[in-house]
Amino acid sequence: MIRLYHSPLSPFCRKVRLILAEKRLEVELIEERYWEKSVEFLRRNPAGKVPVLRMDGKTLTESTAICEYVEEKVPDPPLMPGSIDGRYEVRRIVAWFDDKFHHEVTANLLYERVHKKLTGAGYPDSTRIKAGAKAIKYHLDYMGWLLDQRRWLAGDSMTLADFAAAAHLSALDYISDVDWNRNENVREWYAKIKSRPAFRSLLADQVPSFPPPAHYADLDF
Repeated sequence: MIRLYHSPLSPFCRKVRLILAEKRLEVELIEERYWEKSVEFLRRNPAGKVPVLRMDGKTLTESTAICEYVEEKVPDPPLMPGSIDGRYEVRRIVAWFDDKFHHEVTANLLYERVHKKLTGAGYPDSTRIKAGAKAIKYHLDYMGWLLDQRRWLAGDSMTLADFAAAAHLSALDYISDVDWNRNENVREWYAKIKSRPAFRSLLADQVPSFPPPAHYADLDF
């Protein structure tokens, strides 16, 4: 049995969940209150972060490393291109979302609105929320520009790059922080990826005290 220790709205956990589901791997999901830093959890990952994956008798950490491990272990369906240039572009876009987008948008919106309440870390910072709301417009425009030239974010095939982006945007969509009307290319891209069977588990997520908006699980949003 594959076991994933996760937090439902963590985009890094969602990225791993999407990859595992796309590979049709049966996974036991265990919700982890990682901010409590239990001794048992810190034994699994001394860094105190989720996701943590138990697979093949190993304990795996760091979301992108986990995704690439799973890709090599279960190569079908492929989520990394065969060419070196293609793999570079996928890794570049994954890093864009997990670093730049996360720092400028996810941390300022999701963490301020939800994470602080869940962890008892204080009240939302309105300055950071305004910064995140401004920054996401730039990122949606950049995605639209990429999708003007390609069928998917990193090229003509769906890859790990699309799941990395969708992981962040789906978490933000849970709190209605994505303007899907800003760019038609992005809206159509998200509709395609949201309709995949791999997304079903994410669309069923429920976070106590934070009910999702009506459109969250609607495939015809």
